[in-house]
Amino acid sequence: MATPATPRAIDGEKAQRIVEAMRRSIAQRGVAAATFDHVAGEAGVSRGLLHYYFGTKEALLAEVVRRECDVRITQLESQLQEAESADAFVELLRTTLERMHAEDPDFVALLFELFTMARRNEELADGFREVLSRTREHVAAVLEAKNVEGVIEIHAPADAIVDVIFALGDGLALRMVSEPDRDFSASIAAATDAVRSLIASA
Repeated sequence: MATPATPRAIDGEKAQRIVEAMRRSIAQRGVAAATFDHVAGEAGVSRGLLHYYFGTKEALLAEVVRRECDVRITQLESQLQEAESADAFVELLRTTLERMHAEDPDFVALLFELFTMARRNEELADGFREVLSRTREHVAAVLEAKNVEGVIEIHAPADAIVDVIFALGDGLALRMVSEPDRDFSASIAAATDAVRSLIASA
């Protein structure tokens, strides 16, 4: 099994510019055309610096996704922790999906490109699995806490419910990106009802 490249400390301003440049390049050109040469030009750094920080394109892609997911996890956790009923909890999940589609469809496209690439590249797959696992654990922890507090009642293991939530969300997001002119309100309502069967008011 391939050993994933370990990026160097990547909290500096130049590293952040590189990550942002890769994200813009993917949005404009797709993953295949987002080369180190182009990203280096966009970030205003040398190609060698990309190799220094990330080693490989796959490691840089994984870092793009990791940072995006960290931001989304933080936002989602904060919102869900404030929910005081099952309806409020489910409504937040619905609005999060709709907002992501409306405001950041490029991230949806990036996510699905990486799903495909991770099947063929073990280095990228390891990083991608780590991001998915961490996302599931964080949201499941919020579910468990709300269940213990008596705010909601869950009808399956928390991590299984989170898998269902993200499977519905990811599937709908893919269709919404693929058919941008279609009205998906009825589909989103049906998905919301499905989630409500797993998360009820206590």
